[in-house]
Amino acid sequence: MNFIALSGLPRTGSTLLSAILSQNPNIHAEGNSAVCQLMWDMHISCENSEQLKANRRYQDQDVLVSAIPKLYYRNTKAEYIVDKCRSWTHSLNTEMIKRYITKNPKIIVMTRPVDEILDSILRLYKTNNVVVDKDFIAEKLFEPGSEPLMRSLDGVKFAEKNNNGEFLFIEYCDLVADPKETIETIYSFCGIELFKHNFQKIINKHPEDDDFYGLKNIHKVYSTIQQKDQLDIRPH
Repeated sequence: MNFIALSGLPRTGSTLLSAILSQNPNIHAEGNSAVCQLMWDMHISCENSEQLKANRRYQDQDVLVSAIPKLYYRNTKAEYIVDKCRSWTHSLNTEMIKRYITKNPKIIVMTRPVDEILDSILRLYKTNNVVVDKDFIAEKLFEPGSEPLMRSLDGVKFAEKNNNGEFLFIEYCDLVADPKETIETIYSFCGIELFKHNFQKIINKHPEDDDFYGLKNIHKVYSTIQQKDQLDIRPH
């Protein structure tokens, strides 16, 4: 299994990218993954396990944690796994990849200007008939360390400052403006043989149940690539 992490900021086209990549039978790219969280939980559990230490089973930690991605994708036949999680850019999680999966990680980082992300988030709330005000934006969206934006932004900043070749930054505007060149850049970075993609018939093979997130159409993918005009719906 060749493990590729997909991370970055919210509302940056990661679901679209996953749907495009999944056209290639050698690539498996689904929705938000639990792998990072499961690995972290097992890592911490092993670090704090008196039983492992008392029985001198120190090597079991690496065996147990590194088994999680293989078990999670046990029914996947594809040669390349694109695991989507915004937390992969954080230093401790990047180190987990290096320790438990591969010493030479490939992490795709999706980016977009924050004002465009904010517009997209607010548009999403509006289409779901959710009314937000300035306090919501200040306290929820821009609260330090909060999801979905600020914690992800911290991770992207870390990746930008500590990029030794393991991070590939992809701008949302480049993906929608020139998907062919963007995909070829990703293939080159990941060492994948080129594949002819159809950008006029995109299907999300692994749709998420957005009801669990409390908002509909968070991960909606259109059959053709389109970039909606920015809509200034900020509360005044």
